[in-house]
Amino acid sequence: MTQSEYKPFVVLGVTGGIAAYKAVEICRQLVDAGCHVAPVLTKDATRFIAPLTFTALASEPAQTEIYDGLSAIPHTRLGQAADLIVIAPATAHLLARYAHGLADDLLTTTLLATRAPVLVAPAMHTEMWEHPSVGENLSILTSRGVHVVGPGVGHLAGGDEGAGRLEDSDVIVGRALEILGASRPTGDFAGTHVVVSAGGTREAIDPVRYLTNRSSGKQGHALAEAAANRGARVTLVTSSQVPAHTHGPGRIDVIRVESAAEMGEAMLREAKEAEVVVMAAAVADFRPSVILDSKFKREQGALEIVLEPTDDILAGLVQARSTDQVIVGFAAETENALENGAAKLKRKGCDVLVVNDVSAEGVGFDHDTNAVSILEADGMSTSVALSSKRTVAEAVLDRVVRHLNSNQGAGHE
Repeated sequence: MTQSEYKPFVVLGVTGGIAAYKAVEICRQLVDAGCHVAPVLTKDATRFIAPLTFTALASEPAQTEIYDGLSAIPHTRLGQAADLIVIAPATAHLLARYAHGLADDLLTTTLLATRAPVLVAPAMHTEMWEHPSVGENLSILTSRGVHVVGPGVGHLAGGDEGAGRLEDSDVIVGRALEILGASRPTGDFAGTHVVVSAGGTREAIDPVRYLTNRSSGKQGHALAEAAANRGARVTLVTSSQVPAHTHGPGRIDVIRVESAAEMGEAMLREAKEAEVVVMAAAVADFRPSVILDSKFKREQGALEIVLEPTDDILAGLVQARSTDQVIVGFAAETENALENGAAKLKRKGCDVLVVNDVSAEGVGFDHDTNAVSILEADGMSTSVALSSKRTVAEAVLDRVVRHLNSNQGAGHE
């Protein structure tokens, strides 16, 4: 996906009302408008319309179960990925569960797991629509920022007429697109998927001990936040011991890993569809060749550990890179930082290498500050004196933008 091919991610929730069949047209119109649509149907919705209908029209297969085996945490994936959630039709039962924080199926758990805007399109019989509890639940939801469209007035199921009819699909879709337009990321990374790694990995010795390093993950997290603030959709692959302290207004999907092998697998998987990959994590270079099944006791004497090298994740990312992908590496050095960094840049084949001398005061691991030299494959270099890690992150992203713009220009020649 290039920057010009940004597709808003819309979760389309369909609940168990007769108007569920109208959600098919809403799905089609959202896809035609350039949205990535992920349908989620409640169990009762499937009594009115088959999930296969949505699967045929949407951007990914319709989902109906939280425990479907396809993903360990589908509600988290959907909630974090969403730019907007549209519920059409929204029954009285759904509105009540959402208002009171009940989460007993995939749709309601997704609603509680998102920070994206939510648009509900109520549809029910007039008597239900006019019941005080429905109005109270809607008041609760609107006070929390939930958007409401409709219902309309017209013919209802059963042959009578009145308020409660699902609003027309073009009105619902138009409102959805208005919300997306207002919330669409802006900045020089808008529409760009950035994958960032952070933290140090843990390599198990036995069930209670591990090898690691002093990485705090702060620089990688600063890069994720800065990219999100500049409009990117960010996937942050971070070690499990690092607190998730990313609170940028953009979307940051967090993937937790433990070992170098887990980080390598996650980075290679997530990088496939990314325009920018930043390998900021301090990955262990070695791991025990044998992991003990039980805790090694002090009485057993000396513990001998044979180490073997871990896979080179950065080299693997460069080898598997897609066309025009910009890859950034990091090098923590303790001597001859620039010389070693230049050699590593050439050896790894990445576009940008951020070098720091972690033996210097206030630089690198465990600090809130950093000082770096940003080396680029075309010979450009930039120095950032001791400053906050956020300042360093912005400087790195400035160099990435240069490469993105260069790639786009080359692509149009």
